[in-house]
Amino acid sequence: MGLIDKAFGASPEALAILSKRSELIAANLANADTPGYKAKDIDFRDALAQARGEGNGMTATNKMHMGVNGYDQSVRYRVPSQPSLDGNTVETDREHSAFMENSIRYQASLNFVDGKIKSILLALRGE
Repeated sequence: MGLIDKAFGASPEALAILSKRSELIAANLANADTPGYKAKDIDFRDALAQARGEGNGMTATNKMHMGVNGYDQSVRYRVPSQPSLDGNTVETDREHSAFMENSIRYQASLNFVDGKIKSILLALRGE
C-alpha cells in the first residue's frame, strides 16, 4: 500500500462505487416504463471489499472452474415490494429516495477527500 493510499484510505474506491451506483439508479429511473426491465443496485459493502481486493467470495475448487475477472458481484437486481404486470421492477419513489441518499453520501465522501487534501497541503507547507 502506497503513501497516497494510506493517506486517503478507502475514499477513492468509495467515490467510484457511489458514482457507479448513481449511474445504475439513473438507468433504473430512465427505464421506469420499459416492460420487463429489472431494477439494479449495488451492495456497497461487497463492492468496497471487492475494490480493496478482499476477495470476491468465490473460490475455484476445481481446475475446470471459470474465472470471474470483470464480473462485478456487487451489482444485484432489486426485489420490488409490488411487482408490475409488465415485469418491470422499477419503483420510482424508491429510486428517487436511493438517488438522493447516494448523492448525499457522494458529497460527504468528496468533502472527506477535500479535507484530507487540505490537511496534507498544510502539513507540506509547514503551517
